[in-house]
Amino acid sequence: MSIDLQFSTAHDVHEGLDNAVATLIEPAREAACGILVTRLRPGRFTVALDESVPFGETYESIAA
Repeated sequence: MSIDLQFSTAHDVHEGLDNAVATLIEPAREAACGILVTRLRPGRFTVALDESVPFGETYESIAA
């Protein structure tokens, strides 16, 4: 499960990412995995369940 996000202002990024992570907390609990937030490019992010992230953790990465 993943959520793709795009923001036009930096002000919207934190609230938008917080809301996306909050949306995935219950599915992450059910899947016993963590959440990975990936910055794809400025203003564009993916927030996803990720089995490589320990349960209860949220990691951040930047796409190369």
